[in-house]
Amino acid sequence: MTPAPTEIPQRCTLDGFVREVSNTEGLSVDALEPLTTVLVHTRNSVYRIILLQGGHSRVLIQGGQFFPDLVEAHLAGSSFGGSFIKTAWIGVGLHLEIHSAGTWIVTSQIRSVRIQQAASLLGPH
Repeated sequence: MTPAPTEIPQRCTLDGFVREVSNTEGLSVDALEPLTTVLVHTRNSVYRIILLQGGHSRVLIQGGQFFPDLVEAHLAGSSFGGSFIKTAWIGVGLHLEIHSAGTWIVTSQIRSVRIQQAASLLGPH
């Protein structure tokens, strides 16, 4: 008896991943100014992310069990938890991928993302 072929979910192929992510609500961190604060609500946690100068992949992050205090990290982007990632993107329904202190963290599924505070330069007017 020959086993039935296993069907691969569309999001596990490159074409399927690109198609699914292109229809996903989210936020491109490359489009934001440094020092912008973003709130990301996942299934299990809330994260506060502050974009740093010198590349939006550099962030300060706080939230969840891995980041109780504000720490510097690298925000890689969002994925479905597999090998494909949309860089510099926070996508609803996906998982945030963060690298900090030599460890990769993949969050639970993102439920919402919003800008909490846009960057502003404070000074004399």
